[in-house]
Amino acid sequence: MKNEIPNEALLSDAELLNEVKRLTAIERQATARLIAALGELDSRRLYLGEGCSSLFAYCTQILHLSEHAAYLRIEAARAARKWPSILPLLADGALHLTAIGLIAPHLTVANHERVLTAARHKSKREVEDIVAALRPLATVPSSVRKLPQSTLPAASVETRPPRVPTELRALPAAADVDTTQPVGETRKDPAGIKPLAPERYKVQFTMSREMNQKLREAQNLLRHRIPDGDVAAIFERALTLLLGELQKTKHALVHCPRLTARSEGAGRHIPASVKRAIWERDGGQCAFVGAVGRCTERGFLEYHHRIPFSDGGATHTDNLELRCRAHNAYEAERWFGVREEDLMREAREVF
Repeated sequence: MKNEIPNEALLSDAELLNEVKRLTAIERQATARLIAALGELDSRRLYLGEGCSSLFAYCTQILHLSEHAAYLRIEAARAARKWPSILPLLADGALHLTAIGLIAPHLTVANHERVLTAARHKSKREVEDIVAALRPLATVPSSVRKLPQSTLPAASVETRPPRVPTELRALPAAADVDTTQPVGETRKDPAGIKPLAPERYKVQFTMSREMNQKLREAQNLLRHRIPDGDVAAIFERALTLLLGELQKTKHALVHCPRLTARSEGAGRHIPASVKRAIWERDGGQCAFVGAVGRCTERGFLEYHHRIPFSDGGATHTDNLELRCRAHNAYEAERWFGVREEDLMREAREVF
């Protein structure tokens, strides 16, 4: 008899939250046990007797893991064989598989305890910063080059195998994975930012012909201040100007604010002085505090009336807070209810 999947729709909100936490803990424990078992299976080379030439082939063909999932688990299994303290960290959620894959090549007898401790509960980006500190790379010289364009139909473009992580290049089956992509295919992520060393980052993106022309013109106009036309220096100046303009237009941060009469509470309009006070008080971050802490979102922020303006809430600093778009809508729904005809959306100032 097959196990039936429970109907989670029958759970209350509190029960559902507890169930998700319980299942997450179970998944972490199961993942840690799987990693330990894969490491032992790898050391005994049991995949050979199953008709597979490598552990990678066993994971993808027998266990039916995706190529990416197989890479992560094999890297973690081999790292855990060398550094057993990884397993309990994985089991309790202090480390995730991506973090293990990033730091494993840089662990040594002298640093593994310190590095594993530093990587606890860190995001991928934060772990990349740790790796950059362990293995600083040289500064990438500024350059602009034209990308090759293919004129062949998509189905006729030559293909190449994906990049195989260093720890897995010895796996014979890795080259047989059918996860190729056309040469010259545009990456889905518009830009890549990776740390090279502490305080230094590599940025890579593709720009249009028009943007390239603007860059060339900026280089020519700035030759007296940036003689070598360094692209990084130009972009830093451009970002400084852009941030100054955005801070001025979005939350009224100016060097010399005008002295104007305060008009708090007079209407829905939020005066510039009030915007500045709220932004400084809330630290440019969503001020919603949930059951496990404050929201960390800093994008899509909006000025939120604690007591809605439509219900008599005044437009002054004591009644206004920053909210991300999701929490602004969430609190509006809690206040007015979820009925569409009753939901009064506040005037939003998004930045």
